Amino acid sequence: MSSTPLKLRSVLLVGGSGTRLWPLSRLGYPKQFLPLLGDSSALQATCERIAALAGLPPIFVANEEHRFIVAEQLRQIGLHEPSILLEPVGRNTAPAIALAALLATADGDDALLLVLPSDHAVPDVARFHEAVNTARPAAEAGRLVTFGVQPAYAETGYGYIRAGAPCEGVAPVEAFVEKPDAATAEAYLASGQYFWNSGMFLFRASRYLQALQAHRPDILAACRAAMAGPRQDGDFLRVDKAAFTACPSDSIDYAVMERDPDVAMVPLDAGWSDIGSFASLWQLAPHDADGNALRGDVVAEDCHDVYAYASQRLVALLGVDDVVVVETADAVLVAARDKVQDVRRIVARLNAAGRPEANAHRLVYRPWGSYDSIDNGERFQVKRIRVAPGARLSLQMHHHRAEHWIVVTGTARVTRGDEVFLLTENQSTYIPLGVKHRLENPGSIDLELIEVQSGPYLGEDDIVRFDDVYGR
Repeated sequence: MSSTPLKLRSVLLVGGSGTRLWPLSRLGYPKQFLPLLGDSSALQATCERIAALAGLPPIFVANEEHRFIVAEQLRQIGLHEPSILLEPVGRNTAPAIALAALLATADGDDALLLVLPSDHAVPDVARFHEAVNTARPAAEAGRLVTFGVQPAYAETGYGYIRAGAPCEGVAPVEAFVEKPDAATAEAYLASGQYFWNSGMFLFRASRYLQALQAHRPDILAACRAAMAGPRQDGDFLRVDKAAFTACPSDSIDYAVMERDPDVAMVPLDAGWSDIGSFASLWQLAPHDADGNALRGDVVAEDCHDVYAYASQRLVALLGVDDVVVVETADAVLVAARDKVQDVRRIVARLNAAGRPEANAHRLVYRPWGSYDSIDNGERFQVKRIRVAPGARLSLQMHHHRAEHWIVVTGTARVTRGDEVFLLTENQSTYIPLGVKHRLENPGSIDLELIEVQSGPYLGEDDIVRFDDVYGR
């Protein structure tokens, strides 16, 4: 062990789909990127929560498909050169943390890794910091430390930790137990010996790798192979796809924490929530005098204990109690508040029917900006496109559609075949089917335009790219 205290380095896990928060959270833009409890997204709030703790820059482990969203949200809070490790496929938390631990020890040094999901809420930041500082000596000494949340009620949606008697704020873990039924959860709460499993950890990077070697050497070997020659790609660090794809999938709980003999727990009483459902959001959000948590343009009359979220339109509620109402541009959810754990069943039905609303919002984010599909019909589609200053789309062509572009605000530089020209507000152009084209924003403000597509097939996969600064 080092004679001087190790520096702390946070590892933020940025995967997950959050299907129980549909239609706000979807596969293409899940809950960690949403401002559910304020102006900052859950990812940004997590970064702000750890800023005063860490002595080293954080490591982010992200899904390949979300890489540009992660980078943009980090830039918005002043992290301009983050360490973003890309998982080419999802393999659960044990391999994801292994990649981060290998990166943290790549230069021969060691660090304390504070491993956190990026989609949780911890309102009492001071108490969270106290818990981390309490855990540091044990982690320095080589123990694998987890944080057990003081249960506020008998929750059946969380796994639990049974802990022994604490010593200097750190208790030995006697068992990890699965999500209980209601009667068992009540018994856990009454005993005072059980804590919610938060999925947050603190340990030395080298100690985690040693534990993987002891308990799941197959996972460690696959991750070492994946990290043998990482490739820097702009903001991102890419691992070997074939090697990581071959890695077994397992959680840190099953792979390491339940098997290792030296696991400890620090109690955490900081208002923690995994924001796993709309019931959780209702508990965390500010309430009016009738117990309603209302966000957006919502009018509620004679309503009690309601959670309502309006994103696009006025939502008016009259004489309803204990319900959840969530409005987005392309879907509306109405559910009993005690049934919201089952929202994933709705998502499963939508997926089975091939409905795009299951996984994608109408507003789709891209590395260059975003587009909103505002209307569509047989052989036509209308999009509102926003291109950030200095950004440009790929040089591309389409086999099945032509496009009309009308500039609303800003300046567009258009490549159309061999021509390159500028368009400004209220000007337009036509891109014939089969012609190479590119759209760029050379200005200092957002470029907004309306695109009208026409043709027999208008899917996003009808794109042939010839040049793309984003490596797609």
